[in-house]
Amino acid sequence: MQMLQELLHLEGIGITECLIFLFVFLLISDYFWSKPPNNFPPGPPSLPFIGHLFHFDTKEPHTTLVNIGKKYGDVFSLRIGRRRLVVLSGYKIMKEAFVQNGDIYIDRPSLPLLSDLTNHLGILASNGHQWREQRRFALSTLKYFGVGKKTLENAITEESRHLNENVTEKNGNPFDPQYLLHNAISNIICSLVFGHRFEYTDGRFQELLRLLEELLRLQGSASGRAYNVFPKLMKLLPGGHKTLFSNWAKVKAFVRVEIEQHKKHRNLSEPRDYIDCYLEEMEKCKDESAGFNEENLCCCTMDLFGAGTETTATTLRWALLYMAKYPHIQQKVQEEIDQVIGPSRLPSMDDRINMPYTYAVIHEVQRSGNVIPVSPPRMASKDTTLAGYSIPKGTVMLPNFTSVLNDENEYMTPGFFNPQHFLDDNGKFVKNETFIPFSIGKRACPGENLARMEIFLFFTSLLQAFTFHCPNGQQLTLETKPGITLGPKAYKICALPR
Repeated sequence: MQMLQELLHLEGIGITECLIFLFVFLLISDYFWSKPPNNFPPGPPSLPFIGHLFHFDTKEPHTTLVNIGKKYGDVFSLRIGRRRLVVLSGYKIMKEAFVQNGDIYIDRPSLPLLSDLTNHLGILASNGHQWREQRRFALSTLKYFGVGKKTLENAITEESRHLNENVTEKNGNPFDPQYLLHNAISNIICSLVFGHRFEYTDGRFQELLRLLEELLRLQGSASGRAYNVFPKLMKLLPGGHKTLFSNWAKVKAFVRVEIEQHKKHRNLSEPRDYIDCYLEEMEKCKDESAGFNEENLCCCTMDLFGAGTETTATTLRWALLYMAKYPHIQQKVQEEIDQVIGPSRLPSMDDRINMPYTYAVIHEVQRSGNVIPVSPPRMASKDTTLAGYSIPKGTVMLPNFTSVLNDENEYMTPGFFNPQHFLDDNGKFVKNETFIPFSIGKRACPGENLARMEIFLFFTSLLQAFTFHCPNGQQLTLETKPGITLGPKAYKICALPR
């Protein structure tokens, strides 16, 4: 430092002047590095170096995107660090991008956090031929084991019995439904992937669910977002991202134990579940680029758990919260259940067509709950145009589903819970093509059919057996808890047997 000071003194340059020069140099460099290309979508002014990183509402960042969209239109740009991304708002523009030009926007961008966790393996983070093969295999295997069929419906119905028994044990006292619902939904995925379910009292399984919930929450935290912008720096700092990587390793270890058990006890003539089928595919598939290996099996299994448990369980948490908060709607659902199903048998998927009000309520739960407010990003695979703007190859595209599910032109009271959004004047259920909680295009959720079955069967069986209400002297809030999924803050309700 002394030598530098002496050198600067000889040259007649002070420390202050040197720092000012360095700062100006970095500003100019940042400007040229981050300068948008010609005809790029417009966006709000950004700060040097960090862009719009701290521009967002930390609790509900999707609302920030909605507000910016009102000023800059359905296609606008943001800058996170040095990276520019394009945000899409409204159903029309998303359909143009992901359906009409689906092959251009089919890839996922390489985000540091997801890349370091998965090494681009699994179904969510992979691209190209490997992604197509893994998705194809997952869809065909889930279908083989009953997704969309009566066999799986029976498994869900049986699990709903276990769920109802556990709710009954609460004896009408206040309880948080989160882990009971996660248990029930996870057991359906466990049946498909592991070939067996877990008891609700299983401590090892309870720890797995806690790790998964925390893992997803931390990915959407400030620490997780900062990791995607400054990965090298964040690796050196403490924070929630460290817990995230630790949890990922623990969940992965849990999956590896299951895989080892399957390898020891396989029935080669009759596969029992997804893992058995995957191990068989590993032996048969000669195409190494398809990625059928044990590491990918771990990541695909974790993707199925994350996508197949958290989103559906969170939707059901919203459903019970809305029913307790709006008892007149709950009563109408129960009247329809009593009329169509009665008290003596559990609901079936065949009942759905005769229950338009209940089906409308479920849709409104998904719309208003808005569990995936911003879809996982896509990426332009070549230079293209969208809505008249230039989109260079590699541009990250961020679909803001909130703008679609709260579109004032499609839903008469988007800020309120209103099942009439999905009913006509005669009380019949009405489809709305802008209802896209499972996304659209070739990257749409592969577990959509499974989720629809689970939500309908669990929801109707719970309301057939119980009336949910707010504990005495308390008030229920619709405030949200941020994360990868948007769930309600922890709450307690009472379930009275009917």
